Amino acid sequence: MSERTFIMVKPDAVSRGLSGEIIARIARRGFTISDLKMVTIAREVAEEHYGEHRERPFFGELVDFITGGPVVMLVVEGENAISVMRTMMGATNPADAAPGTIRGDYALSVAENVIHGSDGPESAERELALHFG
Repeated sequence: MSERTFIMVKPDAVSRGLSGEIIARIARRGFTISDLKMVTIAREVAEEHYGEHRERPFFGELVDFITGGPVVMLVVEGENAISVMRTMMGATNPADAAPGTIRGDYALSVAENVIHGSDGPESAERELALHFG
């Protein structure tokens, strides 16, 4: 089933020069990148993006991190894009992420784990609308 998902290369990956490699991995997997932009996220937008974590103790740090530098946002399309991208990204905790996954190869910590991807169709729709209109 062809679907669209939202992918964000986080500030830690951008500052380390990993954006091109991460985007190339997505393209080599056969997905279409139908839109792409580099932005520094406004605090209000970041708070809305991570709204489900608002009551968590790490919410402020998460928003500070994601607004602390430029990110690369992508609209990724293709067969089972959401689940395949989640597999390609690897576990949220890089200590648990398999080698060969994006986080397994590049992430340094749970807080700085280089990439975000929508976790399901509803979040993909919400995140795409928030960031791409």
